[in-house]
Amino acid sequence: MIETIKIGRLKWQNIPAPSDEDLEYLENTYHFHPLDLEDCRQINQRSKIDIYDDYYFMILHFPVFDRQNRFTKTREVKIFWGEDFLISVGKSHWVVDALFNEAMEKDKKDEDLEIGTSDAILYLILEKLMNETIYLLRKVGLELELIGRELFNSRAQRTIERLSVTRKNIILLNTMLKPQLRVFNKFESGVVKGFADNMEDYWGNILDYYNRMWDMTEDFGELIEGLSTTFDSMQTNKTNEIMKILTLISSIVLPLTFLTGVYGMNVLLPMANNNLAFWIIMGVMIVLIGSMLLFFRRKKWM
Repeated sequence: MIETIKIGRLKWQNIPAPSDEDLEYLENTYHFHPLDLEDCRQINQRSKIDIYDDYYFMILHFPVFDRQNRFTKTREVKIFWGEDFLISVGKSHWVVDALFNEAMEKDKKDEDLEIGTSDAILYLILEKLMNETIYLLRKVGLELELIGRELFNSRAQRTIERLSVTRKNIILLNTMLKPQLRVFNKFESGVVKGFADNMEDYWGNILDYYNRMWDMTEDFGELIEGLSTTFDSMQTNKTNEIMKILTLISSIVLPLTFLTGVYGMNVLLPMANNNLAFWIIMGVMIVLIGSMLLFFRRKKWM
């Protein structure tokens, strides 16, 4: 189903679930390249912008959280963009749908949309998408801050889980945003000029947004690695302390076990008939324990 908003001679169309008939309509009406239409039939395409004489075709990716607000997922944004039209195709980011529905409500009420060109619509979409992405990145940053505070508590299992989830999200953000840097650089470099005049500052602002998003992602990547290294070091040190205590206990118990083992044999041993043998052996064992503890302290092993 093709939803359409007309703003003078400008058309803003949205096709959330494109059928073969919808794509055939686009081919017959706008004469889009068959390869671009084929990309609309598929998902998980690489980020790109195809430049033609009378239109552009863009595939971009932006993150969203899942329903549990825990893991990030990728949403594709596919847009055909010409002088007098802008068409979004496929299951897109919720921001695109929300902006289109808001514009449609205003159109039904005969309210002014304050949009005069397709470039202005595209800028509105991109700006809103990037603001939402920055908001998502701030939530990831807040999660990193909370993890940093929890490093020194005793709930290691919870910290490991949060570290793993956040690292997964940051890796997805990195692999999503990095390939698009070259796409958005084409706006500021002038390769993508658009159709309206005086859009250079706006495209530059979009690139500033994107560079900010990328810088935040890189910083979070370095931070999560630092937190992971710190946590691993703390857990290793904790394990070493436990092993140290167990080793000291084993070292103390070993001669005592030997002594009790010897006197547990059914053979004639010194003091076997002495009524004070038990207390003498206990005294020797206590002296051994004291001597070993004193030796460990002097060696600073405990």
